Amino acid sequence: MLTYPLENTDGCSLYEHLYKYIKNDIVNGVLSAGSKLPSKRTFAKNLNVSTITVENAYSQLMAEGYIFSKPKSGYFVAEILPAGSSGRKSQPSASDVFSEITSENSSPIYADFISGKNMNSNFPFTVWSKLLRAVMSEQSDLLLTNPPAGGIMLLRQSIAEHLYQFRGMNVSPEQIIIGAGTEYLYGLIIQLLGRDKIFAMENPGYRKISQVYSSNNVECRYIPLDNNGVSIQSLRKSDSNILHISPSHHYPTGLVTPITRRHELLEWAYEKDERYIIEDDYDCEFRMVGKPIPTLQSIDDYDKVIYMNTFTKSLASTIRISYMVLPKSLINKFYTCLGFYSCTVSTFEQLTLYKFMSEGHFEKHINRMRSFYKNQRNLILDTIKSSPLNNICTIKEQDAGLHFLMTVDTRLSEAEMLNRAKALGIRIGFLSEFYHTSTPAENSTDHNMGNDIEHTLVINYSGIPPEKISHGIELLCKCVI
Repeated sequence: MLTYPLENTDGCSLYEHLYKYIKNDIVNGVLSAGSKLPSKRTFAKNLNVSTITVENAYSQLMAEGYIFSKPKSGYFVAEILPAGSSGRKSQPSASDVFSEITSENSSPIYADFISGKNMNSNFPFTVWSKLLRAVMSEQSDLLLTNPPAGGIMLLRQSIAEHLYQFRGMNVSPEQIIIGAGTEYLYGLIIQLLGRDKIFAMENPGYRKISQVYSSNNVECRYIPLDNNGVSIQSLRKSDSNILHISPSHHYPTGLVTPITRRHELLEWAYEKDERYIIEDDYDCEFRMVGKPIPTLQSIDDYDKVIYMNTFTKSLASTIRISYMVLPKSLINKFYTCLGFYSCTVSTFEQLTLYKFMSEGHFEKHINRMRSFYKNQRNLILDTIKSSPLNNICTIKEQDAGLHFLMTVDTRLSEAEMLNRAKALGIRIGFLSEFYHTSTPAENSTDHNMGNDIEHTLVINYSGIPPEKISHGIELLCKCVI
């Protein structure tokens, strides 16, 4: 029977402490692939902890791909591909949602189930306005000083500290480049890596990403997904140089890339010098079950991951402050080739966000919003369960991020449902709309995924006021039944 010391948790919860012990044993080979883990009840009794503690630890390990379950058999250790099997030397360790469909609807919208915009009432106006005044009075000299191309150092230091505390990433402020929105940063990456490179993207995927790359005249390849994320076989056949992925929470399918596939993707990047992975971590703050999934960047020993994140999800879609973390090997090249650019975020906004983060307001805001969105998700799921939809729908991927998938059993076509929604004053979107081609099932290497594409709605709930959810679901029922 496995036994771990859980007396001194160093401020961690019991389940996190247990999760770390089991994970370390798996990574270090103490627990070999295929080994069966103790049942939750037996394990809990042996450790003298509650069953829920073991359950939460197992859930986190499953989410990250370290273990898997078999119905009526229990939990087993997954086979983990070690990183760096190519034998290359490790580098030193480093110190919107869908593009508004097509156009704005001039008709009034009662409930928007596709947009990922935040509600105005959730923005911390009182604190933000107080910090604005403080910046005006305390930082008047710095306000009129042009920031370096990467952004002001104070904000970059706060972001580096946040990434270390929240995402387990050990990066230096110099690696962080701040820009007005991820679209702008994508443009910088294209210039940095070269327009002669072939960019690979997830299919299905967030359409605006491919639009940005295509508008910058780079060749794009669309890689199908299987149950574990981007198909490694299809990626290898694509002859791509750069892979753009969202491994911690894929949009729109909600898939979490397990640890073995992450190592396979890193191995692909290690094989050639010109290969890089762009990791889009767009909504990492809002995982509803367990702790956030560790980043691909945090397990990259070979300086191959460009990490991307934004404050548009956590604060507001109109706060166009995003950032990327460059591999150390690209920092000098960035400043040599692109250092002439001015930072596209005003010093005023950067200093305000710096104070918001350094004074602890950002952490409090995230905790408050995580609780709000969890209640929001539970309310909308409970409302669906008590509606006629419950008899004809299947819900998937509701535990991470601010959307989930809902497959409905209906004879109506997607076009008919969209027309009904427009007439009733609600906005809906389907998984099929996020595929690069018109035959999404043929582009999936997972047959189960292909079969579930038709009549699958992507339900975003971050922008729907709680008081509108009940009637919004009633209108949704009329669209699909």
